[in-house]
Amino acid sequence: MFRRERSIPLRGSAAALCNNLSVLQLPVRNLTHFGVVHGPSAQLLSAAPEGVPLAQRQLQAKEGAGVSPPLITQVHWCVLPFRVLLVLTSHRGIQMYESDGSVMVYWHALDAGDASLVQAVFARGIAASGHFICVAKGSNIVLSEELAGHQTPVTDIATEPAQGQLDCKPLENRDCIADVVTADDSGLLCVWRSGPEFKLLTRIPGFGVPCPSVQLWQGTIAAGYGNGQVRLYEASTGTLHVQIDAHARAICALDLAPEVGKLLSAAEDTFVHIWKLSRSPEGGYVEVEHCHGECVPDTQVCGARFCDPSGSSFAVTGYDLAEILRFSSM
Repeated sequence: MFRRERSIPLRGSAAALCNNLSVLQLPVRNLTHFGVVHGPSAQLLSAAPEGVPLAQRQLQAKEGAGVSPPLITQVHWCVLPFRVLLVLTSHRGIQMYESDGSVMVYWHALDAGDASLVQAVFARGIAASGHFICVAKGSNIVLSEELAGHQTPVTDIATEPAQGQLDCKPLENRDCIADVVTADDSGLLCVWRSGPEFKLLTRIPGFGVPCPSVQLWQGTIAAGYGNGQVRLYEASTGTLHVQIDAHARAICALDLAPEVGKLLSAAEDTFVHIWKLSRSPEGGYVEVEHCHGECVPDTQVCGARFCDPSGSSFAVTGYDLAEILRFSSM
């Protein structure tokens, strides 16, 4: 069971965007960072364990080319082997900062020539894989190279360290370890192996419903769809393990607590659910157990994240809600 904790005030509402919350825990400093976007700005907040806000910073989207004000689509902390970077995506480009947002270390402008295609140009979907930061741009993934895998706009990217899968893979199958998955507006999932050259391993067909959020856990893909379903696939083969009718409306966020295999799902039906994932020791099949459901009344939920790797606390944002809601296990 979870109980409501002290909320963290925001200067304004979170935008009605999927995955609109990022959380970075700093155990050494006993702090948790939260990031939320709205319009052309991103709010960064630091809070003590009891929820007392200690610092706030507001970042603006870099103008780039164009006449209309740029809109930030996502904020996310990327944990790399030797540093942590804060990444912002917008209709103008990709901005990377030091983890506290104090210094911008990189700027990648989106190609203004793409606008001639009479399509929206934007970046959305951020994840870290080893030394790489993966960011989706329209229907491509921008890495140290561009990988074409989708025909419709990419919605989200998820990664997991390949090392976590090595112990459960036979030697002959280790070249097929999938550690990156991307999703798009058609529901298509592309599964990749990262490295100096990224390799497309398999495509999992969509079924006409967007997939706004994906996660990876021990070689299992968790995908949340616009019809409220959560589907669990084997990453290396695309085999469907489990289909859960988790929500009554579109899912807007998934998150994983990797240490314990907890999966969080949040949707526009005002509910946040927590599930326990495990593998059957006999056949290796993925099993799911429902652990908790939390209703956030009269709120269009747009972001939800665990606040620690053990899944003992989580946070929720909503449109027209000027606070971050916090919950912890009892």
